Amino acid sequence: MNSCQDIDVRLIRDDEIPEWVRALNAGFQRPPTASGAEIEDRGSYLVPERTLGAFDGERCVGTFRSFAQEITAVGGAAVRADAVTNVSVTSTHRRRGILTRMMAQGLAAARERGDVVATLISAEYPIYGRYGFGAATTVAEWTIDVPRAGLDRRWAGPDDGGRIDLVDGAYVRKTGPELHERLRRAKPGVVDRSERWWQVATGALVPDRVAWTEPFHAVYRSARGEVEGLLTYTVDERWGDRKQPVETAEVKDMLAVSPAAERALWRYICSIDWVTTVKTGWRAPDDLLPHLLPDPRAAGITAQADCLWVRVLDVVAALEARTYGATSSLVLEVVDADGPAGGRYRLDASPEGASCARTTEDAELTLSVGELGTLWLGDESAVRLVALGRVREERAGAALVADALLRTSRRPWCPDIF
Repeated sequence: MNSCQDIDVRLIRDDEIPEWVRALNAGFQRPPTASGAEIEDRGSYLVPERTLGAFDGERCVGTFRSFAQEITAVGGAAVRADAVTNVSVTSTHRRRGILTRMMAQGLAAARERGDVVATLISAEYPIYGRYGFGAATTVAEWTIDVPRAGLDRRWAGPDDGGRIDLVDGAYVRKTGPELHERLRRAKPGVVDRSERWWQVATGALVPDRVAWTEPFHAVYRSARGEVEGLLTYTVDERWGDRKQPVETAEVKDMLAVSPAAERALWRYICSIDWVTTVKTGWRAPDDLLPHLLPDPRAAGITAQADCLWVRVLDVVAALEARTYGATSSLVLEVVDADGPAGGRYRLDASPEGASCARTTEDAELTLSVGELGTLWLGDESAVRLVALGRVREERAGAALVADALLRTSRRPWCPDIF
């Protein structure tokens, strides 16, 4: 068995992309082969200075890449992030420190670039806390039993002067990015979407490894004619034993920048003829949906889990980027073993703005950099983390102050998997 030191962790060369893709597929338990089309597609968006491979001789046994991202902080500011993805270690080379070495190199490069945080979507919960990431947003999926919901099946459209129209993918590529930007400016946790994202979501670009089903796209226009909502969904084709349609509509994406749009789009999909079940896709855990139904129990949560993980790289920039709902100060001891974020910081915050700087004052709250990532977007309670033993109060009542400053009235949400 080769030792960790025998494994070469480095940026990959262009001629190593096929081997890197093979290792990626093997690491994610997909067939360990790659077509020429897949290799060409992946190579088109890999960023050389952000793509690492772990090599045992000429064979790639670990993969890691990142890309530039913006994430919305509380208050609407766009924060520079290093989005980590495609992380794998081949099953024959586990437990040799390969992931630790790739993560250390990747995060060091991100900090040097000036990224404020790193982000990722964790396939397995226990892994990334070791590297300073904390679960920062949660998602939930509801399954709606439409006949039980108590809705008026004679519904013919919004009663607020707005309208809903079916559109094609080309229209979505034209109007969707601007609508998404409006949502992103208003919702903490939302990340930016690239042109490629919109091409893949609408079928203009179908990667070789993806089975494509053409979806429906519905837009909600307000009484002023302004697009305020977009719903993308598919419908299966199923009939019951007594020649009755029992179809399921599955939401692939739903963006709404007003409660009216959200209400109208959910009402629309629940009114489609033959649809008896609606699967909502990943929504914010405090979504309006269940209580938009006359019988909220008709919408049952079928899945709920952590989604976006955040690793703070620059504590001062991260805490100064967001807004606060109260006026107070707090001294934080951030523990970040061998990382860039460790130290003691004084946060002075108010609804008008915030300043943060290193300090020698006595700490009031001690927490790991991962718990800071968990608290940063406002989804978690410092009081709860104290009760769990994950945060320590050095001054009685400090956790209550942290909650008054950091928590948000609506929960953050990241609708995208990357």
